[in-house]
Amino acid sequence: MANVGSRCLATTLSFFLVSAAILLKGAAQILPVQGQNLVTDNISVVEGEVAIISCRVRNNDDSVIQLLNPNRQTIYFKDVRPLKDGRFQLVNFTDNELRVSLSNVSLSDEGRYVCQLYTDPPQEAYADITVLVPPSPPILEARDDLVSEGNETELSCTAMGSKPAASIRWMKGPEELQGETMVEETYDHMFTVVSRLSLTVTREDDGVPIICIVDHPAVKDLQTQTYLEVQYKPEVKIIVEFPEGLTREGENLELTCKAKGKPQPQQINWVKLDDDVPSHAVIKGSDLLIENLNKSYNGTYRCVATNSVGESYDDYILYVYDSRAGEGAPQKMDHAVVGGVVAVVVFAMLCLLIVLGRYFARHKGTYFTHEAKGADDAADADTAIINAEGGHNNSDEKKEYYI
Repeated sequence: MANVGSRCLATTLSFFLVSAAILLKGAAQILPVQGQNLVTDNISVVEGEVAIISCRVRNNDDSVIQLLNPNRQTIYFKDVRPLKDGRFQLVNFTDNELRVSLSNVSLSDEGRYVCQLYTDPPQEAYADITVLVPPSPPILEARDDLVSEGNETELSCTAMGSKPAASIRWMKGPEELQGETMVEETYDHMFTVVSRLSLTVTREDDGVPIICIVDHPAVKDLQTQTYLEVQYKPEVKIIVEFPEGLTREGENLELTCKAKGKPQPQQINWVKLDDDVPSHAVIKGSDLLIENLNKSYNGTYRCVATNSVGESYDDYILYVYDSRAGEGAPQKMDHAVVGGVVAVVVFAMLCLLIVLGRYFARHKGTYFTHEAKGADDAADADTAIINAEGGHNNSDEKKEYYI
């Protein structure tokens, strides 16, 4: 019985060891496969350019790498190209990488490419190629060639034939504006984008650039611009050419009317409110000259400028002074100079007061000090007065004699 038990134990142990060996052998075959890591990358490429597809393996055990197109056709098996498409070229082949270039990429090349590693079971990784198509140069159109101030105008900007759809921004000088955008997909899965901008213009907008900027991942700095042409009524200002000071009796008055508008004013007129311009006044275009002034000429003189947009005016109030008015009057002094002089005077007075105060304080203290000398040790008040300098004992020394 002991021999039978020993035989059974040995058989069981042998079976266990064989099973363990089989399991370890299987594990040795599976572990390297599970340890391999196949990776690739997604690719975005502009139409007509070159795409690089890379299949990479970590911990390769000499397994075969191949690359397939979206139709599962083999492009490269190891370093051999079965597919008859010369645009695919081998860039690099090692045990750990298969790298292939695709030149002159078109929309038909878009899709999912397969990196495959021959293991048991086979491993696959996917590289999605996205083809970007830039839009054509943007087209900028304005509804109005000319627009008058205060009116509204509209501009449109179109970006055609892009993939994906472009986005459009507007700039008026340094200011960004918001337009209304419409996106349309065409039959070939391309996109056309139209943006419209409406704005009310002022005279300050004349000559300001309006810029349409197209943003797309396939292109940079794609933009176009136009300039606003704004008409506005005249800006009018009266300039006194002569005299520089008061307008006195007997002197001459010369005024110039400065008028600017778009278009330039076609007509400039001088009028006097509530009365006629003096009969001997001389008007030459934008200039008004009145000689030998007198007080009957007092009043408001108006310059009126007109163009196709409208009219504007500026007023000058004339007041004629006596012929000797203003003579001998002190000239005006700059306020800053006056303030500076006052500040210096005040500072000097303060310094003088401080010096005098210190002087009087010093001498006043000396007087009282001498007056009290010899009085500190006196037994009573009478003795203190006698002992103090300036007391009765010294009075004889200060007597004066007259002959």
